[in-house]
Amino acid sequence: MLDEETERLHELIGPVRFVLFDFDGPICRLFAGHSAEDVAKDLVRRLAGLGLHGLLTDDERRQPDPYVVLRAVDRRRPRSDLVEELEELLTQQELKAVASAWPTPHVDPLIRTWTALGARLAVTTNNSPRAVHTYLTSRGLLECFAPHIHGRTQDLRLLKPDPHCLRRALSALGADPKSALMIGDAPTDLAAARRAGVGFLGYARNPRKARLLRDAGGAALVSSLEPVLRCLRGGRR
Repeated sequence: MLDEETERLHELIGPVRFVLFDFDGPICRLFAGHSAEDVAKDLVRRLAGLGLHGLLTDDERRQPDPYVVLRAVDRRRPRSDLVEELEELLTQQELKAVASAWPTPHVDPLIRTWTALGARLAVTTNNSPRAVHTYLTSRGLLECFAPHIHGRTQDLRLLKPDPHCLRRALSALGADPKSALMIGDAPTDLAAARRAGVGFLGYARNPRKARLLRDAGGAALVSSLEPVLRCLRGGRR
């Protein structure tokens, strides 16, 4: 007999033919050795250096998340040279972080196993596609995804929870959303998957992540990708 968790995974994964991975979280911890908070501070310092300290609220300046800073600037200076400059600065920091990123346990064999079983994979992320490409190349995983890497564009309104990158992936893959699954670790991933009509599996590496996903309505959660890999390798009953 399969245990309850494995049974749920079989039901969720069985019909899947297309898998959309978020990047930072399910594939790796991008800022494991390169603090995202430091990146946010770099963006704030750049604004101050340009004499634009007042463009952010006090709360926004204290945020440890660079995306909060970037989105705030984009709301006030949409599609401006300033937003383009800050987005490129973030991209350079993400590229730098790749060298010290930690692979998510079990994800490399999971990616290779799903590919070997005939699933088609894509990355759908708010990170720079250049950083994703660099990381996947370093792990020998690029061929499992290329050319289906759909990341941040300079139109920041299209970041998740907007489903834009998921819809781009589905279109490029020729995929029916009903046969696709997204693996993500944030409520924004869950919201984007729902809006794209795609199934969702939450990866929560700690209780805080799990709580955020549950509060957002995420029903299918795993704290490790190992049972997903085991489910694929064991096959269906």
